[in-house]
Amino acid sequence: MSTPDLRGTQGSFSQFTTRVDEATFESGSRYPLKRVEGGYEGSLEGPEDAHLEDGGAMQIQFKIRMNPTPMLEIQDASYALKRGSYTPWVKLKFKGSLGISVNGIARFLVTEVEPHVSLYVTPVQIDPEKPALPISHPSYYAAYLAKLLGTYSTLGMAEDTWALNEGVIDENEFLKQSYLLMDEREAMFRNALEKTRRGVLACVFDTSDRVQHMFYRFLHEDADAAGPYARTIEDLYQRMDGLVGLAQQHVDKDTVLMVLSDHGFCSFRRGINLNSWLRDNGYLVLKDGATESGRYFKGVDWTRTRAYTLGLGGLYLNLKGREAIGIVKAGEEAESLKQELIQKLTQLQDESSGTVGIRAVYATNALYRGPYLAEAPDLIVGYNDGYRTSWDAAVGKVAREVFEDNCKAWSGDHSVDPVLVPGVLFSNRKIEAADPGIEDMAPTVLELFGVKRPEWMEGRTVFGVSTV
Repeated sequence: MSTPDLRGTQGSFSQFTTRVDEATFESGSRYPLKRVEGGYEGSLEGPEDAHLEDGGAMQIQFKIRMNPTPMLEIQDASYALKRGSYTPWVKLKFKGSLGISVNGIARFLVTEVEPHVSLYVTPVQIDPEKPALPISHPSYYAAYLAKLLGTYSTLGMAEDTWALNEGVIDENEFLKQSYLLMDEREAMFRNALEKTRRGVLACVFDTSDRVQHMFYRFLHEDADAAGPYARTIEDLYQRMDGLVGLAQQHVDKDTVLMVLSDHGFCSFRRGINLNSWLRDNGYLVLKDGATESGRYFKGVDWTRTRAYTLGLGGLYLNLKGREAIGIVKAGEEAESLKQELIQKLTQLQDESSGTVGIRAVYATNALYRGPYLAEAPDLIVGYNDGYRTSWDAAVGKVAREVFEDNCKAWSGDHSVDPVLVPGVLFSNRKIEAADPGIEDMAPTVLELFGVKRPEWMEGRTVFGVSTV
């Protein structure tokens, strides 16, 4: 999931447009289209030229010809541009200094043609045929799949949720992109089903996750039940059921089939900024009497701050010896502070509606063990259905208000109290475990192959008493 794009990010889209107003996007950038004879010109940015100090990003020039339908011309190739239709994967070669070149791929989509012209470009991804860094094991497998099945997406989170959040593409364009990606994954799955005679075949389909994140708002009580996207999630699950049926066609009496998800979904209508709550309650202090901060805690006075939040569900103490300017002593002081925060945050209410925003708060040292526990959040916040960490809190900002509406298309989430979003596990073999968890999957598979579970591995087989 963490495979980066060619620029080293988790996915940075580009929008090229004749619109003159400025725009700042999360996980994307706006670039100008320059009017030239016969059309428009633009410059697509790739990775930094690492062989030049302050060399900047390598770039590829392209042109959109209007004759009269738009045509993309880039690196001696041409592609028809039709509103609402993505180009195939376009092969890109970014040329740097010292004769070095880096290969990538991207899809292009024209989103408007008059009175303005706008072009959306997916994040430039690593070319699986000529990867700039290893993206598979064995390393040749990525190129083998591309040669066999065609070019495919390599970005960890390829469905461009931020482009939809920012209004650069619309719902229909996002769905088309998602299903193109799902088609690629399905082709790989079908190929593996045909060729795997023994061993383990595992395939992750994440389209259902991405679509629910972006279309959960159409399941809300106030949504139009007859609207064009009212059945989007249900339709997707029916397609997923078809893949289960496909897998079943390859199952015999000696084959175990497991279908699982590690989480479910619920609504995300309101964000909670716990940094703001910590400020209001004296646990986080800003410099110079300020009430709001910049991203990543710009303006926070760490010499007087005892707790903070960052990311989607964790709350951290400003511990001595772990944080750079920690003030909370490990041991009794830290444990007392954790219990104090748990007591105050549990059942925290949204005063605008009287609804509980936080169901429970969990101390991580009561849930987990292992060598990396000290680096984990000190508390896990179990948000209620309809609530989640606010977008600002996730990037370390202190906002004016604690509670705020979530106005983005990303309207479903699972970074909440785990009891609200349990995963699922289906199998063609009877599951004996009363309450199986994701930690049980590895021991179960080892058991099936007669391999003893390592002493350090948690979990147990879900199919009954272990025999190894």
